[in-house]
Amino acid sequence: MYFSKAKTLFWMTTCVGLGASATLIHAQPQRTPQTAAKKPNIVVIALDDVGFADLGCYGSEIATPSIDSIAKHGVRYTNFQTKAICSPTRAALLTGRNNQTVGMEDLPDQARPGAPPRSTGIIPANAEMLSEALRSAGYATFAVGKWHLTPRYQDGKPGNNSTMPLQRGFDLFYGYKMGWTDQYHPELFDGNSPVPDPYHPGYYLAEDLAEHAVSAMKKSQAEHPEKPMFLYLAFTFAHTPLQAPKEYIDHYKEIYQKGWDVIREERFARQKKMGIIPADVKLPPREAGDPSWNSLTDQQKRVYARFMATYAGYIEHGDAQIGKVLAYLKVAGIDKNTVVVLFSDNGAASESKTGSFHHAYLDQTSLADMDAHLDELGGPTTQPLYQRPWAYAGGTPFRRYKLWPYFGGTRTPMMIDYPGHIRDAGSFRGQMVDAIDVAPTLLQIAGTQFHKTVNGVEQIPVAGKSFLATITSAGAAAPRSVQFFEMRGNRAILSGDWRAVAMHKMNTPFDQDRWQLFNVKDDPTESTDLAQEYPKKLQEMKDLWQKEAEKYGDLPMKETQFSRGFADAFLD
Repeated sequence: MYFSKAKTLFWMTTCVGLGASATLIHAQPQRTPQTAAKKPNIVVIALDDVGFADLGCYGSEIATPSIDSIAKHGVRYTNFQTKAICSPTRAALLTGRNNQTVGMEDLPDQARPGAPPRSTGIIPANAEMLSEALRSAGYATFAVGKWHLTPRYQDGKPGNNSTMPLQRGFDLFYGYKMGWTDQYHPELFDGNSPVPDPYHPGYYLAEDLAEHAVSAMKKSQAEHPEKPMFLYLAFTFAHTPLQAPKEYIDHYKEIYQKGWDVIREERFARQKKMGIIPADVKLPPREAGDPSWNSLTDQQKRVYARFMATYAGYIEHGDAQIGKVLAYLKVAGIDKNTVVVLFSDNGAASESKTGSFHHAYLDQTSLADMDAHLDELGGPTTQPLYQRPWAYAGGTPFRRYKLWPYFGGTRTPMMIDYPGHIRDAGSFRGQMVDAIDVAPTLLQIAGTQFHKTVNGVEQIPVAGKSFLATITSAGAAAPRSVQFFEMRGNRAILSGDWRAVAMHKMNTPFDQDRWQLFNVKDDPTESTDLAQEYPKKLQEMKDLWQKEAEKYGDLPMKETQFSRGFADAFLD
């Protein structure tokens, strides 16, 4: 019952909310579809902190019809691997290299000149980016939304902007530089220059980003119709602060009163029915640090349910903005020659156990105060961050969430629509694909590749492999079978059917870390540790991790400020 009602509400609010965007779209002259000889346009849509189970087409109760339409016409990957946090994943995706290799071991926020190569926070000039390779192949290139691939000390001014989008292959940039911003009062850049606070009654950042994306494509078509286009559209949702128009939040006011345990079980059952996961897979138990819903007080339940309703409204409203971009492609007659990729950069956010209300990450609002102002949640006076167990539901059926080395942190939604090349539209792909594989795939589709030298400078070798064959054939082999992972001292290695994971205990030698071993073919949710049963296989995996980490510049291991913060706040 809810699904049909929510979708009806979605289309009603979308039609009303199109406003200026609808005028913009319909002002575009009707164009005849591009010929097959023209290189395909490429649209890459990045979601932020959206868990594996948070989209309708991956088993969620949240209405995401625009995203679902991409899945319906394309293919959905169920084994897409990220780096468990935003900047490392985005660096890997846009360069085709492992994040440690290109200076993005962690967030670039606190990076300083003179840092070790793996943690400079600066993607080096000899790591050609997807935007640079496509522009050299004749593409017009646009970046809209979140960037977060530059240190805080780079302010965009001449001589201090080498990592900003315009210096890394984009013709246009409109968005924000760091990891998050307020939806009502965003800190934005237009090119290399900051712009004044754009807030006015009715302003909302996601709508602004969609309108700029459409405007950029419209202008390019008018001025350079011969050029194919590459749009990197990095939306804010669902990163804190969870802010959305009230009517979207209201869609979900009743839904989440049943609590995170029931929501997780319902998503799990839906995923099995949809064929996203095998029918015999186990759902790992809730982590010890996450309370059961039934253990909460009535006040906690009332308040925490509204946080999740705000999160869901945030996603549904964001989905409506994606709908505007997809609508433009169709109106402009270029949808049949446009490849669309959508992914989330890491698992659902696990960064607060009790939630933030007025000030993201720094909040000390009491539960009673939250309750008293609950109808303000998601509005311009609040900066919500939901409670961690909602993130566990977001990662269904996997263990843990953002920042962790388990699949709940690393496996996220990813889909691709390649018009005219998919015979089984709407189906799933189970092949292992990593973020480093996306750029090589898109470059192959565009008829080009990363260059071994640029302006006479030898480039860092590309680690990713094209997975184009898996898009067109469900039976094609994965691009490769091995991928290592390291995040804040926690490690993982995937090789074929096996995956080993090590959590690091602070202030102890790394060689004392306890490793776990999982057969992810038989146990895709990492519910059963086989380390004691297969000690030789575990040692083989540990040796392989060491080899891969050395190959890609992640050694020697060391504890950092980030890893200490992770252990203090989240390690339970």
